[in-house]
Amino acid sequence: MKTIEVVAGVIRDGEKFFATQRGYGEFKDGWEFPGGKLEPGETPEEALVRELKEELAIDILVKDFICTVEYDYPKFHLTMHCFYCEIQRGTPQLLEHENAKWLSLAELNSVNFLPADVEVVKKIKREF
Repeated sequence: MKTIEVVAGVIRDGEKFFATQRGYGEFKDGWEFPGGKLEPGETPEEALVRELKEELAIDILVKDFICTVEYDYPKFHLTMHCFYCEIQRGTPQLLEHENAKWLSLAELNSVNFLPADVEVVKKIKREF
């Protein structure tokens, strides 16, 4: 089974967390924390800065590491490195996603997160 290595940013603003809804592909309409694939030679932090600039037109500061999720989807294995992030410049623009929401801790279960991201939500809820 093919392994895909990605990064995800849990963007925080006070007690709110930014989630995005996929607008394309096999998992269209599923909710996730934004990010994407690592390119050769990139650190996870560098990939996250690049991906969030490409997807949301924002500059971020990568903060604390949350966890690495290992998840088997039907067609591939996902390794996802997750970090808390803070917006340094810009307002998120949906360049690749169809929707986005700022969610409180209590609202995190109000959207249909993709399975790997559900693991991140559980970790966040344990920390707060």
